[in-house]
Amino acid sequence: MTTFEDEQSKVSCNKDRFKKGDLVEVCSDEDGFQGAWFAATVIEHVSSGNLMIQYKSLRNDEDTDFLTEVVDSNHIRPHPGQEAVDHYYELEEVDALYNDGWWVGVISKVIGKQKYEVYFRGTDEEMVFKQSDLRRHQEWISGKWVSSNLVDIFKK
Repeated sequence: MTTFEDEQSKVSCNKDRFKKGDLVEVCSDEDGFQGAWFAATVIEHVSSGNLMIQYKSLRNDEDTDFLTEVVDSNHIRPHPGQEAVDHYYELEEVDALYNDGWWVGVISKVIGKQKYEVYFRGTDEEMVFKQSDLRRHQEWISGKWVSSNLVDIFKK
């Protein structure tokens, strides 16, 4: 069971983890975007647990610049980096780049050498992606990237 102290420790650890210029990913709570992660750069620490970030692909309403906003550090994780992948397999959990964000899905069909059909549980949809728009799914747990096939083991 997670205690209040555990949660507070995570918050203070997370807010101190990021510094100006760090490449991060931000999770959205907005309708239609839950579960998606968007690339951003840390601009500054605003207050305890809050960071000003600038998105790498989301634009402001006027479309004059990239969107900048204050985000709770609990909604931020480090950018996972790039891992070279030769091939994905059917039923492998992946992140797919769609609408400027990374969405968790499962390979439902290998179409060709560099094309995959991905199923998204949250929307019950399937879409085709090029290999370059996919990455292996990982979870950020206790300050470490954990492969999706090890998440249940790591949480115990």
